[in-house]
Amino acid sequence: MAAFDFDGTIAQRDSLGPFLARVAGLGRLTRAIATHSPRIAAVALGRADRDATKEAVVTSVLGGRTAGSIAGAGCAYADHLWDRQKFRPEMLERLRWHRDAGHEIVIVSASLDSYLAPLAPRLGVDHVISSSLEVDDHGLVTGRLVGGNVRGPEKASRLRAWMGTGPVELWAYGDSSGDDELLAMADHPTRV
Repeated sequence: MAAFDFDGTIAQRDSLGPFLARVAGLGRLTRAIATHSPRIAAVALGRADRDATKEAVVTSVLGGRTAGSIAGAGCAYADHLWDRQKFRPEMLERLRWHRDAGHEIVIVSASLDSYLAPLAPRLGVDHVISSSLEVDDHGLVTGRLVGGNVRGPEKASRLRAWMGTGPVELWAYGDSSGDDELLAMADHPTRV
């Protein structure tokens, strides 16, 4: 089995910020970042919760939108990512190698399933474990993340739950400290 982080590992850079800007407009995203800038600065200094801050920004930008509009925007953004091909060539090669070896491939990412789920089949990925937006009883996105942000220990926890209890030889790929626990659980860890 092979587990890949997405942003900075398969993709060359962050994908969430551009997605939020495409959905809500750069102005709304900029205002949300400005509103939460003290909290963002505190995160940079290690004095605030990174995951709670992400959720606050996402809530400011996407909260109140219909789940259907976010799903549609996610599919369009997946098309955009595929068309632009801003992926690391060496990681696309690793994906091909794992497919050719018959390994099950999973993306484990803090990015949103809104666009990772429709992008995954194009990359030859079998499954996505990622952050998901909460939807209320009226079909509106709250902005909160179901089960929290899939980063750090949460990546390893969700991957373990998904893999089950049987023995698995695991390759893992990641690029940041948010991937440390994922890489630590792998038989074959690769930091890119």
